[in-house]
Amino acid sequence: MFAVVSLFILQFVLSLESVAIWIWHAIMLLFIAITYKRRELYFARNIIIAFLPVIIVSILTDIAKLLPDRSYTTIRGYLEFAFPFSVIWMIVMLIIFNRQRKALAKEHKKVQEEEEQKRIMAARKAELEIMVAERTSEIMQQKNELEQALTELRNTQSQLIQAEKMASLGALTAGIAHEIQNPLNFVNNFSEVNSELIDELKAELATGNVQHATQIAGSIKDNEQKINHHGKRADAIVKGMLLHSRTTSGQKELTDVNALVDEYLRLAYHGLRAKDKSFNAKFETDFDNTMEKINIVPEDIGRAILNLVNNAFYTVTEKKKETGDRYEPTVFVGTRKLNDRVEITVKDNGKGIPQQVLDKIFQPFFTTKPPGQGTGLGLSLAYDIIKAHSGELRVETKEARPDDPVGRGAGSSFIIELPSH
Repeated sequence: MFAVVSLFILQFVLSLESVAIWIWHAIMLLFIAITYKRRELYFARNIIIAFLPVIIVSILTDIAKLLPDRSYTTIRGYLEFAFPFSVIWMIVMLIIFNRQRKALAKEHKKVQEEEEQKRIMAARKAELEIMVAERTSEIMQQKNELEQALTELRNTQSQLIQAEKMASLGALTAGIAHEIQNPLNFVNNFSEVNSELIDELKAELATGNVQHATQIAGSIKDNEQKINHHGKRADAIVKGMLLHSRTTSGQKELTDVNALVDEYLRLAYHGLRAKDKSFNAKFETDFDNTMEKINIVPEDIGRAILNLVNNAFYTVTEKKKETGDRYEPTVFVGTRKLNDRVEITVKDNGKGIPQQVLDKIFQPFFTTKPPGQGTGLGLSLAYDIIKAHSGELRVETKEARPDDPVGRGAGSSFIIELPSH
């Protein structure tokens, strides 16, 4: 485009008269001076660089015309020879400058696009910062709400754990009260019998029947021995009650596992009998008498056993209500020694545990009992106690078939394994 324009300009210059040519030359020189001073006129300078040889040749040609004809003829030959080269120079330079202009324009466009992109990115960054600030505010608010909910949950958990402990203590107390009642009944009965025998003794002594009086005195002595025996039994139960109702110190001690399991089994059984007169289930035991004492916290392990036994009795009792007399509710409790481990098993012949809830039974607050009949912490506390003793609590279960209401062969076994050393 520039090359075509330059040819028109060149034709226009060559068609001018001498005076017009000098005026044109003056204008071009003035333009050159202005362009030189205004360095930001980049493309104007390029045009001048392209036209400068043509302008110089034209000026020299006009100056040569002032010389004598002979000198003019000589110089004119050189100028005519130089003029095509100046035209070629002009065309080549204009082509080069046109390419440079396009390149600069492209670069300028690229710079503008980059600046536009930066502006868009800056605007997007500002939007993102606002969004992040809003989201951070929401997260902080949610965090505060979660912390508050967690605090409330912990408080509720503490209350439920305390309620579970109190329920266990209540079961213990009921069982102990039932245990105490038996020796107290013996004490009261033998005391009444002795009171009657003493009256008979006085009567026989008054009549002088020494032989009969001696027999009565022997019976009184036998009764006193029985009173003493059952009194000591009641005393032992009371001491045991005080021992088990105290807050555990967490100190391990050598403990007879068989005696501990048997004690808490009977306390659970009598506790349920004391709370529910209609409760009727039998239990069986099988203790390994070859076991030695193991180092445990007896109060804690006893609480775990109590929870397992209570759950077993509850399961068989509920099944009894559903099946009637065709079913005999039974709970089996046994121990055995396995190399460096001691195993305690609490087994029932209830309905078994459904597979869909089997993985949840040791989770806190999970229970299959109706509302108000369980906190869902019994198995969770038992699990934590056994784990704290470096032991393991696992369950084996077989669910009753739908076509077998009595559920023969169904039931669950909770197995405690503890280190024997």
